[in-house]
Amino acid sequence: MSEGARSTVDSAEVARFDALARDWWDPDGPMAALHRINPLRLRFILEEVCGHFGREPRKAFPLDGLRVLDIGCGAGLLSEPMARLGGQVTALDPATANIAAARHHAEVAGLQIEYRADTVENLVITGAKFEIVLAMEVVEHVTDVEAFVSAAGAAVAPGGLLLMATINRTLRSFALAIVGAEYILRWLPRGTHDWEKFVTPDELTDAILAAGLRSVRTRGMVYNPLGREWRLAGDASVNYLAVAAKPASA
Repeated sequence: MSEGARSTVDSAEVARFDALARDWWDPDGPMAALHRINPLRLRFILEEVCGHFGREPRKAFPLDGLRVLDIGCGAGLLSEPMARLGGQVTALDPATANIAAARHHAEVAGLQIEYRADTVENLVITGAKFEIVLAMEVVEHVTDVEAFVSAAGAAVAPGGLLLMATINRTLRSFALAIVGAEYILRWLPRGTHDWEKFVTPDELTDAILAAGLRSVRTRGMVYNPLGREWRLAGDASVNYLAVAAKPASA
């Protein structure tokens, strides 16, 4: 990872996820929860991006020509489908083992993705810009939410979109996202989340607006145990998504 801007990376969090790199693509492994939620994340991203850029989501490559930045990409669970949809994907993660696993998996799949063991704070120093910037399940793991969102926002090209997913800081999220998911259902390794680092929709919205983006909208995500699938909902008391646009004149 290159030296540069002050990082919002939490080294303990990086070490925790680095240790999971080899099992990241196992749908029944420690990242099973991400595998379950990924179809909904993709559907949300595709709908928002196609609506914003006037693309047809049913076409073979609806993201063709659009530059995509996937921050905190892990081993590429979201990066790969974005590339398959035609996006020119750059993916960042400070965990070097994750990046190694991501590169190997993409090579086997025949996908062209630029994986970098680096931070968004370093990337924006180069002036790199992207029409689509993704930060899914990342802000609850950084040391400074405002600084991280500022850097992510700086990476958005004028007229582009920032899309994020995270967990609200409520009693319900403590019960479900930590006690339930980590200790009872064992969906995630214990210690994956720290409730005090969860971010409310108002806090995230304020950070996004301060980063120079506008038209912030949030949607809740809820899990249906009967259908064993995630769906969009008005309830943002636990998991939620956010999308915002950078003015075209920025």
